[in-house]
Amino acid sequence: MMNAAFRTLGLDWRYLKLPVPPERFEETVHALPGSGYLGANVTVPHKLAALRLADEATEAAAAIGAVNTLSFSDGAIAAENTDAGGLLDALGSSPQGLRTLVLGAGGAGRAAAWALREAGAAEVCVWNRTPERALELARDLGVRAVSAAAPADLLVNATTVGLDPALHRDAALAQLGLDRIDPPATVVDLVYGGHVTPIAAWAAGAGARVVEGIEVLVHQGARSLKSWTGRAAPLEAMRAAARGDGRERPPAEHL
Repeated sequence: MMNAAFRTLGLDWRYLKLPVPPERFEETVHALPGSGYLGANVTVPHKLAALRLADEATEAAAAIGAVNTLSFSDGAIAAENTDAGGLLDALGSSPQGLRTLVLGAGGAGRAAAWALREAGAAEVCVWNRTPERALELARDLGVRAVSAAAPADLLVNATTVGLDPALHRDAALAQLGLDRIDPPATVVDLVYGGHVTPIAAWAAGAGARVVEGIEVLVHQGARSLKSWTGRAAPLEAMRAAARGDGRERPPAEHL
């Protein structure tokens, strides 16, 4: 997706995947600028560590407590969270006044809850399979932790449930407690891959509007790209590349 954007913009840049174990993360990041890197995206399990090592952070990154984008300039490391803005961009309409439910209290869940709160949602509820994590997120961000999925206008699945294509739909819904409620008008499933996820199938079957994780990924990437290049991202080229145009899709690792 990023390489397609670079080609479209006429930039002689390359985007590479760098698998980094947690114990080597800080050392690796500090070495990247000297190796010619201008920036990096960060995925699990490094989003919290990325914030700790940054020299400066955007308001969103600091408030959310997690980072997915790093930029290197003049010896400094700047941290940003484009998960939040990318979610709102992919929604395409304001969640202002809506009752919202976020499933998951990891980095993606924190970004979603913060974004919805900042955008004026009437209520932001967070559920997590480990209740203590939902309570911690709720205290940090001033939202509400719930013990079970409840009816809402907008639901965001920020868990990894559905990542395994072999997982049966009913089993997935039961894990999240969605088997006890009807789909809301809009469902965002941050899980993406080469299959229709159980949550997306559940929502679409009831006539809900479904925002796929791949679309959120495109908008997150577009914001990162603008940070690095200062130029508007070529969304159509990025979307076509992310969807694969019949080729293999990227791994679902952004949660």
